[in-house]
Amino acid sequence: MDLNFTPEEQAFRAEIRAWVGAHLPTDISDKVHHAQRLNKDDMQRWAKILGAKGWHGWAWPKQFGGPGWNAIQRHLFEEECAMAGAPRIVPFGPVMVAPVIMAFGSREQQQRHLPGIMSGEVWWSQGYSEPGSGSDLASVKTRAERQGDRFIVNGQKTWTTLGQYGDWIFCLVRTDSTGKPQTGISFLLIDMKSPGVTVRPILMLDGEHEVNEVFFDNVEVPAENLVGEENKGWTYAKYLLAHERTNIADVNRAKRELERLKRIAKLEGLWEDMRFRDQIALLELDIVALEMMVLRVLSAEKSGKQSLDVAGLLKIRGSEIQQRYTELLMQAGGPYSLPFIFEAMEAGWQGDHVGAAHCAPLASHYFNYRKTSIYGGSNEVQRNIVAQTVLG
Repeated sequence: MDLNFTPEEQAFRAEIRAWVGAHLPTDISDKVHHAQRLNKDDMQRWAKILGAKGWHGWAWPKQFGGPGWNAIQRHLFEEECAMAGAPRIVPFGPVMVAPVIMAFGSREQQQRHLPGIMSGEVWWSQGYSEPGSGSDLASVKTRAERQGDRFIVNGQKTWTTLGQYGDWIFCLVRTDSTGKPQTGISFLLIDMKSPGVTVRPILMLDGEHEVNEVFFDNVEVPAENLVGEENKGWTYAKYLLAHERTNIADVNRAKRELERLKRIAKLEGLWEDMRFRDQIALLELDIVALEMMVLRVLSAEKSGKQSLDVAGLLKIRGSEIQQRYTELLMQAGGPYSLPFIFEAMEAGWQGDHVGAAHCAPLASHYFNYRKTSIYGGSNEVQRNIVAQTVLG
């Protein structure tokens, strides 16, 4: 197994780097490099730029309008975007629901929904977690009752990331309460502008409005919005979660944040502290190891070999690394990490007057990233899955 990139792959990397450098708006990349708040316009503007090139669905096959890149090319694209300071592509449309629609959706669903996802025009949200159903998705209670050519949906979803921007939401809903819990779940596409859909913000400690509660009160959903077969949604949900867990690992963002950590440590005078540099070195070694694991998977996929089911492994290690670098970033910033006053930052105060613009807003990111070991399936559950499927 050769993990070195071929000359053709290096040329592909150079092409991507040049294109991203020419088309990524500098105001957006500046925000990303300094961990400033991204608004909807920032995220969707970049999505539409990629969409116009046919790259918002960068992992899609050509038959569905994608570039048809192989696994290595997709990895290089993600790495160059991350290192350039591009926003992380909101995954719910192009990374999560699109593959499900491609694999299990009807031809009509593919024609209706995939173009809007690729163009970046249509914002999708994820309706999985409920107040009593997080890692145990088989216990979802949101109910969808079939009445002729429509479903009537009642229930609640929670922790819906960026749901306040959503045009559509894909949901796990219960359509049958008999038998095993997994056998009575369906996968439904719901227009969030439908009467009876209410989005309520959940404000976090740092004042951010990132997640939401979504309520469904007698929401009418056309039966044609059912993906695949009724009561077979658990199969589609597992297919989607494999994509989500691999995406969570996000080794490319970890590499970018490692460089930011080094930069802040030098600016704050910690680079000469050998004990702190040891922690940076250990983090860098783990990021390299994670990248090697990713490249092993990509190498196996490229050669047509069946690789181990390592989505859970990638998710575990990637989320732990994310928590470590946010903690080290906050430690490097010291007291300058603490304030997160959005109005002051917008007015140009935070950092400019105290000489620590590079530190804002590190504490809020540290607290936010505590969740990474929980979403997408908690790491404890993932370890059990890995023990059963990989170790035997």
